[in-house]
Amino acid sequence: MQFFDLHCDTIYESMVKGTDIDNPKFHITPYKTRNIAPYIQCYAICVPEEISGDRATDMFVKAHERFVEQCNKFDIKIIKSYNDLDNVIKNRGKGAIFTVENASVLAGKLSNIELFNKFSVKFVTLTWNGRNEFGAGAKVTHSNGITKFGIEVIRELERNRITVDVSHASDRLLYDVLNNSTRPIVATHSNSRTITNVKRNLTDEQFNAIVKRKGIVGLNLYKAFLNNDEDKASKFDIIRHAEHFLSLGGEDTLAMGADFDGCTLPDDIKGVDTIPEIYELFLKENYNETLVRKIFFENARKFCENFDK
Repeated sequence: MQFFDLHCDTIYESMVKGTDIDNPKFHITPYKTRNIAPYIQCYAICVPEEISGDRATDMFVKAHERFVEQCNKFDIKIIKSYNDLDNVIKNRGKGAIFTVENASVLAGKLSNIELFNKFSVKFVTLTWNGRNEFGAGAKVTHSNGITKFGIEVIRELERNRITVDVSHASDRLLYDVLNNSTRPIVATHSNSRTITNVKRNLTDEQFNAIVKRKGIVGLNLYKAFLNNDEDKASKFDIIRHAEHFLSLGGEDTLAMGADFDGCTLPDDIKGVDTIPEIYELFLKENYNETLVRKIFFENARKFCENFDK
C-alpha cells in the first residue's frame, strides 16, 4: 500500500534518546515500513517550550543534521521539491519531508526563515500548546490572538512557499492565521472536536474553513484525541473521525497525520506497521478504494504540488 503521513516526532525522539531511527521501541522504523511503498513521512522537530532564543535555533540546526544523517543512513530520499516527491512515488521509494513544530526556532528573527529555506522546511506550526512570541497554543486558557510579529512571520512564510500548520494553535490563533494568510493552511495532526472534545481537535467550523481554503487535515492516532474515554480508544475511532469530517465535505481534505513517536497509541495500534490494517479496516467499512487512497496518500500528495508554485 501507499502511505503519506503528515506528522511524526521520530527524529526528535532519536535526538533525545541518542539512537538511530531503527530503534525497535519507536513507532516508525525502516523495518516497520518494509511493506509500504511508496512511503512519504513528514519528520517534525518539536522544540520544547522551555527552550527559546538562540538555543532553540541551535536545536533546530542539530535536528536537521540528525535528519540528514538518518535519511542517508537508511536510504530515505530527502524531499526538497515536488519533483523529488514525484520521483520517489514513481520509483516506489521512501521519502522524508522536514517540518517544524513550534516556530520559536526562529529566535524572534524574521531573517531565520532563510534557515527554513536552506533546510527545505515545508510545514511550520507557530506554537506548541503554550504561549510564545507568535500567539497562544491550544492549552492557553485566555488567548490574546496573534502578535504583530506572528503576522509578519506568516507573510514571510507564505512568500517562501512554506505552509502554516494550525495544529496546536488556540482557537483564536487559528482564526487569526486564516484572517492573515492568503495561501492554503494545514492541520497536520488534529481530529474532530465534535467526536472527541479536546482543544487540540478541530471544530466543524474550523474544518470547514480549511476545506474552503483548500488545505488538508491529518487524522491523529493519539488515543486522547480519538475517544473521550482514552482507555477505550481503538483504531475504529479513526473511522468515526473520518466519517464526521467526510460528512462536512472533506473528501479532498482528509489525510493522515499519525503523530507517531509523539503520542500514546490505542492498544490495537502498534506503530506504522499497523497502518495497512487500518487501511483494510476502511475498506471493510465499505469505503471505496479511491476514497481510502485519497485519505492515506493522494490528498497529501496533491497538496504538495504547491511546494514549487
